[in-house]
Amino acid sequence: MDILRISDLRIGFTVHGFSRDVVKGVSLRVPAGKTVALVGESGSGKSVISQAIMGLLPRAGAITGGEILFRDPLAPDTVVDIAALPPEGPGIRQLRGGRIGMIFQEPMSSLSPIHTIGNQIEEALLLHRPMPKPEARGLIEAMLKRVGFKNPQRAFGLYPFELSGGLRQRAMLAMALICQPALLIADEPTTALDVTIQAQVLDLMRDLQAEMGMAILLITHDLGVVANMADEVVVIFHGEIMERGPVEGIFRHPRHPYLKALLKASPHFDMQEGERLVALREARPRPAVARAAPAPAPRADDTPLLRVRHLRKTYVTGSRSFFGKGTLTTVKAVDDVSFDIRRGECLGLVGESGCGKTTVSKIVMRAITANSGEVVFDDGRERCDVLTLQGEALRSFRQRVQMIFQDPVSSLSPRMTVMNILREPLVIHDRGGPAEQRERVKALMQDVGLDVRYLNRYPHSFSGGQRQRIGIARALALDPELIICDEPVSALDVSVQAQILNLLKDLQAERGLTFLFISHNLAVVNYMADRIAVMANGRIVELAPRHVLFNNPVHPYTKALLRSVPFADLDRKLDFKLAAPTGASDDRQWGDAFRSGPDDAALTQLPLGDGHYVLARPNADARELVP
Repeated sequence: MDILRISDLRIGFTVHGFSRDVVKGVSLRVPAGKTVALVGESGSGKSVISQAIMGLLPRAGAITGGEILFRDPLAPDTVVDIAALPPEGPGIRQLRGGRIGMIFQEPMSSLSPIHTIGNQIEEALLLHRPMPKPEARGLIEAMLKRVGFKNPQRAFGLYPFELSGGLRQRAMLAMALICQPALLIADEPTTALDVTIQAQVLDLMRDLQAEMGMAILLITHDLGVVANMADEVVVIFHGEIMERGPVEGIFRHPRHPYLKALLKASPHFDMQEGERLVALREARPRPAVARAAPAPAPRADDTPLLRVRHLRKTYVTGSRSFFGKGTLTTVKAVDDVSFDIRRGECLGLVGESGCGKTTVSKIVMRAITANSGEVVFDDGRERCDVLTLQGEALRSFRQRVQMIFQDPVSSLSPRMTVMNILREPLVIHDRGGPAEQRERVKALMQDVGLDVRYLNRYPHSFSGGQRQRIGIARALALDPELIICDEPVSALDVSVQAQILNLLKDLQAERGLTFLFISHNLAVVNYMADRIAVMANGRIVELAPRHVLFNNPVHPYTKALLRSVPFADLDRKLDFKLAAPTGASDDRQWGDAFRSGPDDAALTQLPLGDGHYVLARPNADARELVP
């Protein structure tokens, strides 16, 4: 029996009097108890279809044709055409949140910041199943426990900002499932999560699906998640279905060129040295004009471009009352971190959210101040201690280190045109006159594959990938020697991600750039980095060349991260039960060799050969360190 059957669905949007079809005759089905994955790029119409099913289309959008037939297992003889229901009538309200639940992509913006988790779930429950509040609280606490909250009584009274990303997503799942829906729509439910947390959330969805017998419509662009979760796959492009079928056929025998291109655009661990991602559309169609990087002065020794030693940063959280009482907690965000970045290389820095990756990058950029440690920048002409720079010396240093940010939307001013955004660094640092600056901006646009005719546009008129290219152009404006890439592709589709990664590699080769590449996506880091540092709980727990780290991981945390990566390969399915069930950063699971003992034995970086280091006790048994 099909819980949901969509036939020839057409959805149009009217903007400024002009009508445009965004969903063009889509047909798909979701069988009872099965998971159907709807796969495609941003703008393909995936989320619009989910909004139509939930009756949540924006005012500018309307269903212009077709059917959305919902058959409730509790009343199998009754079929409801959601497309024919009034948008805000009692019919759709009864289904939405009751018999059809939904998990949204970004839990922080989907949850109310001024209401507790318990209040929000209670509202959803009482709307569809009126009951006394004490009984409702009991049901809610039971559901919070089922979705993984260790203390559901305490979780009931917490606000969303007090929860991590993974726990917020679990709270969203509890809200969607509290009324035991027949159909769960999951719209990119794990896009912003680390691989270990993603594995936990996906495993939880599978368990609850088996327990409650519900069907799942999974909307995603991550083919690794699709291979591990879906029974059937529907591939959509520009509002039209390109290919559909069982997951076996889709992955083993793809037929449509678009699906084949999507599979080739995803970075994976089996890529050969020098192999390039195959982007659907290259970011830079015309060949670049190679620019020679400024040659450093010759040196007798092989001094690294950036040398970081014993970096520490702590934060004090909590509150203090008027009389000096209260609870204050010291959090070690960065705890004795040391590494080098050589000229022309890409050092990958990986780890879960909250491990301290971004804090390290902000200290190097002098955006925040370290408690202690040393950061030395040596470009072959001048050597400076970054943490002691002041005034004009600090201003001069900022030209040599630039940053590409994670979110291309919030990192670009909505009030400035692209011309002004790219000119701003040149104006601040007095690089040439107005005419020279405009010529430089045009050259930067060509370098990142954008048409110079776009210079008078504002950021909102660009796609996510184009906005990220503007961010890259801005970072290149001052010809820096080191670029810090902080999750530069985590918000992008696979196809756009391939464009940006290829572009960064090309620019590195042409300009002799050095990268510190921060990410939680191990496949992306594997594609970009020469060496990789793995960070957990504020410390670097393992550091090695890329091929050594992925072939012979030693630290339990590194192994847990690798076990949690979903491959777009049916022959290497993820074992959800082994993928860090208690969290990869829980050092109680690491073993005695990798954590301080009862005698507070200090941990140190032990060399394993071939540039491979692991954080362990100096007196650890060598057998425990064998991969």
